[in-house]
Amino acid sequence: MSYRSTQQAQTSLTDLPDGSLPAHHVGCPCCGLSLSIPSLTPGEYAHCPRCRQHLVRIEHHPLDTPTAYAIASLIIMLIVYTQLYMSIDLLGIHVELTIPYMVETLAQQDYSLLAEVMFLLTFGSPILFLLLCLYVYTGLRYRQILPGMLYATRTLVRLRHWIMVDVFYIATLVAYIKISGMAQIHFGLAFWLMMVLAILLIRTSQGVPEHWIFYQIQRLTGNDPVLQNNSADTINCNYCLFEQPASLNVCSVCGSYLSRRKPLSLSISMAFLLAAIIFYIPANLLPMMITRSPGTNLSSTILDGIEYMWNDGDVLIAVVIFSASMAIPILKIISMLVLLYSAAYRPLMSAHKLTILYRITESIGRWSMIDIFVVIILMSAFSTPLANVTPGAATIYFCAVVILTMVSALSFDPRLLWDEAVQQRKHHKPHYKNSSKRHSHHEPI
Repeated sequence: MSYRSTQQAQTSLTDLPDGSLPAHHVGCPCCGLSLSIPSLTPGEYAHCPRCRQHLVRIEHHPLDTPTAYAIASLIIMLIVYTQLYMSIDLLGIHVELTIPYMVETLAQQDYSLLAEVMFLLTFGSPILFLLLCLYVYTGLRYRQILPGMLYATRTLVRLRHWIMVDVFYIATLVAYIKISGMAQIHFGLAFWLMMVLAILLIRTSQGVPEHWIFYQIQRLTGNDPVLQNNSADTINCNYCLFEQPASLNVCSVCGSYLSRRKPLSLSISMAFLLAAIIFYIPANLLPMMITRSPGTNLSSTILDGIEYMWNDGDVLIAVVIFSASMAIPILKIISMLVLLYSAAYRPLMSAHKLTILYRITESIGRWSMIDIFVVIILMSAFSTPLANVTPGAATIYFCAVVILTMVSALSFDPRLLWDEAVQQRKHHKPHYKNSSKRHSHHEPI
């Protein structure tokens, strides 16, 4: 069963208003539970009753709301990336910063990798997400099957994890506190609208329910994914969640490859995690930032920077940088090790607690990019003979750690945690009373 925000009564397909979902079966992507969702109308939602995983939410105006937010985001983005972000006055030297200027500064000083990362996370992925969103919803609005609509939907869903405009905005506030003691700073229009852009992107992302979109696309082709499955042996797609005949290799709804669990999930996740652990060592030992001024040349590691800010009285900034650069990466690595061990060998906690741990781990990793963005902003602000800041070698390694841990978490299949809990119970080893007795198809690890 599932829960809805309003009425629970079953409704016939012909009686459903536009944009609705009829009653159908899905598989929870988090715990693997096979669910029967009742009919959903605009404004209603469904989630898994066992692990509380969000399954689908239909906007009150399912076609208008995401489109409006996406258009507003594009307009704000155009202003943010063409107007002044901030200006800095230091000892008679005036520096005006825009987002493109920061990327250009990185590229000119042979930090092309950092320039590409900043460009992709703060501009490339957001604008591609918005354009794909408008492309898909244009087809749905005019009831036309546009070329590559299924691929566009799968791509925009994956891009949601790599939009970091909000992280960059918080990094700007951290950099402001660090710079304000030695220079005068004036924020431009782009800075204030950056916060608006971050909020709009989050809202747009929340308003794009891929499960609902795939259903609407199939309806336009004349197929009804709810009615097309008559096979007794079924499998739930990992991406669109619809029930499919187990004989298929490719999902007939979204076009993704079908598998009961993510193929080689544990091996791939562990490989990325081990690479992150290896890179984390030089990320802490090598200089993160190099500061040059007449008569001084100071190289500082992550810990050096935290210690300096703490001793200088910037306790809040020290705590923020420590959390983003030290606490979050370490805790994420430990969390992933716990999850991988629990899924492969023996659950160290109940499946419910492990699921919560996984959700936290998946959501917080991106915030470690704050330190990288702070270094980029400082380098752009101080690139004069009187004061010059350049990224150290640790920035590359630390950036790799953030990306690798994110990919490790995204590669992990949390349903394996519930599978292992069921296996333990079958072998008369009931570790936890609150483990659910209901369970979908199990794939040996």
